[in-house]
Amino acid sequence: MKNALALPPSMRVFERGWLSANNILFIGVDGTALVDSGYVLHAAQTVALVEAALDGRPLDLLLNTHLHSDHCGGNAALQAAYPHCATAIPVGEAAAVATWDEDALSYRATGQQCPRFRFDRTIAPGETLVLGELHWQALGAPGHDPRSLVLYCAGHGILLSADALWENGFGVIFPELEGESGFAEAADTLAMIAQLDVRLVIPGHGAPFTDVGGALARARSRLDYLAADPRRNADNAVKVMLKFLLLERRAMAMTEVVALFDHNQVMAGARRRFLGGDAVEAADKAAAALVRAGAARRDGAMLLNCD
Repeated sequence: MKNALALPPSMRVFERGWLSANNILFIGVDGTALVDSGYVLHAAQTVALVEAALDGRPLDLLLNTHLHSDHCGGNAALQAAYPHCATAIPVGEAAAVATWDEDALSYRATGQQCPRFRFDRTIAPGETLVLGELHWQALGAPGHDPRSLVLYCAGHGILLSADALWENGFGVIFPELEGESGFAEAADTLAMIAQLDVRLVIPGHGAPFTDVGGALARARSRLDYLAADPRRNADNAVKVMLKFLLLERRAMAMTEVVALFDHNQVMAGARRRFLGGDAVEAADKAAAALVRAGAARRDGAMLLNCD
């Protein structure tokens, strides 16, 4: 943990690598709880981490900051391992989860996997939760996802920021790719965080950090850059999504990549709305960007992942 600030004894952070979001485990006299569950391909590891830390205790509550696949893909596995565990999701997702609408939940649109899971209750912005004997306020954090929540513990100055704030940026502003407002909401979320007395941020991805002011400044600069030309957000989004799928599959034929820019709802939509050109051009450009960044390499007609 950079510039380490000791966590309360009831908290543990499992810093995960892509494709999974970080998990935060609470163990207190009031029960046990886990925030976010990672991606489905890492679900067995998630269950093993939780089981080892709980050391025979049950998991009482599983809650999600938002329902992108890298934050809730382990839900079903945890529910199977802990049948009596209650699951809480953001209130705005209740209808989509109840009917398992994979379009509304983004899984079909992104081409990502998430096994169906149940929920027992919802969490609304402004609600107070007790996790690990600490009081946490759920706060709405739209921008990256319209229904996302962050959790703030005023007593310790800790923010579980999900994908609203990372040490160097934030998650893709997905609403803008669909022609909906997202930049303004992301700016409002950063302004909201700036008003809190935050001394430690536990982000959805990456190590916890204490330089909150620096992170906010970098995030605002990044947001201003993207908002100045929405094509930049679209270009970044398709590269991030392609890298996600490449991490999952390890190798992809370029014909598969081209098909994404023709048929994947988010990537094809970004091409048509913002990037221009045909699917072959878009696929070549995105692949070349990953190669330049050292995130992939070309081998003939194949695109290979580089860790």
